[in-house]
Amino acid sequence: MEISELDLMIRDNAQIKNFNRYSFLLTELVKRDISGKYKDSTLGLFWSFLNPLLSMIVLTMVFSQFFGGSIPNFPVYLLSGKLVFDLFANATTGAMDSIKGNSEIIKKIYVPKYMFAVGIVCSEFINFLISLIVLIAVMLVTGAPFYMSLLYSPIPLFFLLLLTMGVGLILATATTFFTDIKYLYGVLIMLLSFMTPLFYPIEMIPEQYLILFKINPLYAAVKCFRDIVLAGTFPEMKFFIYLVITSIAALAIGIYVFKKYQDDFILNI
Repeated sequence: MEISELDLMIRDNAQIKNFNRYSFLLTELVKRDISGKYKDSTLGLFWSFLNPLLSMIVLTMVFSQFFGGSIPNFPVYLLSGKLVFDLFANATTGAMDSIKGNSEIIKKIYVPKYMFAVGIVCSEFINFLISLIVLIAVMLVTGAPFYMSLLYSPIPLFFLLLLTMGVGLILATATTFFTDIKYLYGVLIMLLSFMTPLFYPIEMIPEQYLILFKINPLYAAVKCFRDIVLAGTFPEMKFFIYLVITSIAALAIGIYVFKKYQDDFILNI
């Protein structure tokens, strides 16, 4: 065996041991983020149910007048896409401030810095899972069928989590050095929300512009999830493969960028 390969194995094993050693920290960070998200509100965690429900009702009232006729079960179509998009948007936005927001801890003691970004993403994923109860309720009320394909739903959601984790690590690194990125990212998220068919059918987009929408990984994630929930099939293979490739690539880039620059964080927080 080459020495470089042996060194790589030892290094990877050390990373796993380090993660296991501080896994309790990740658990505490997730608990803190979940409890802190609505700590000053009267309804508390109930907002995880109420927020997507109210958003769906308002958007359905507005956009069903325009697109409801061409989209079967518009409320489920809208909510299934919005939940996926909101997971990505909320988790990546939260990850941006994960380093500077925990600067006092980072300055005082050693902890793996990536835990803060990962903790944000994991807490938002748990909120997403809670919000799925609302989707199930809406499906029941609207009479949507529950297909056996729902058993496939963890597969695209797993890769969505990887995509979100990777982008979150990239943003956490970049924002530590360039604070203005978080303001630009707000505009980008708004643009992505219109370039992901959340409340309209993709068929309404002119052919010459379709490629701009289909290279959006969030479109692939939403499409895969809707195939399972609404169409009762395994996700269309070309979109599923694209989601897998972009998710793994985003995570690999995120880990590389974060590891490369994490030692300089202390100089910028």
